[in-house]
Amino acid sequence: MEKGTKQMGSKKRAAWSKAKSEFLGTATGGDMSDLFAREDERRDALDAERDEAWRYKSCERKNRYDTRAEAEAVMADCENRGRRGLACYKCEYCGGWHLTSHPWK
Repeated sequence: MEKGTKQMGSKKRAAWSKAKSEFLGTATGGDMSDLFAREDERRDALDAERDEAWRYKSCERKNRYDTRAEAEAVMADCENRGRRGLACYKCEYCGGWHLTSHPWK
């Protein structure tokens, strides 16, 4: 080969496959299943984070009432003081009752 000329890559299918596997080997650490495992771990972490945020929003930051009657009594007291539009719901996390201003549709 002359000085200053560039060598072209091979157009053979075997050479292309080898180049592709070398690229994937460096990009993924050699194992495509590892790539999918990392993606599953990432999604699981996001799901756990989302569930924790939802738990905090719908349960942990709210007052807990043991019975529906107790929650409805507090709702009536709030209504007497001018706070209208509240609803109560049974919590899927703690099993108690909470009040919300966004009733389920």
